[in-house]
Amino acid sequence: MPRSVLEAIKMGIWDFEPTEVECNKFAASNAMPGTREKLCDMAERVQKGLPLWHANDRNDVDSAPPAAYRRKPR
Repeated sequence: MPRSVLEAIKMGIWDFEPTEVECNKFAASNAMPGTREKLCDMAERVQKGLPLWHANDRNDVDSAPPAAYRRKPR
């Protein structure tokens, strides 16, 4: 059984879905969609066998960063 989408593709398994992982088990991304940083975050998830998306990922220009990235007032 493959551990990641990449392994599944190499094995010819085109309908592979990674095991569900709770959002508190991996970090959300503060990177803006379409940026190199976001693509790197997503690539790292794929390599680790994690879901591509996180419920708290930043998903547009106007959305606030995930709570883990918000600066605390001084």
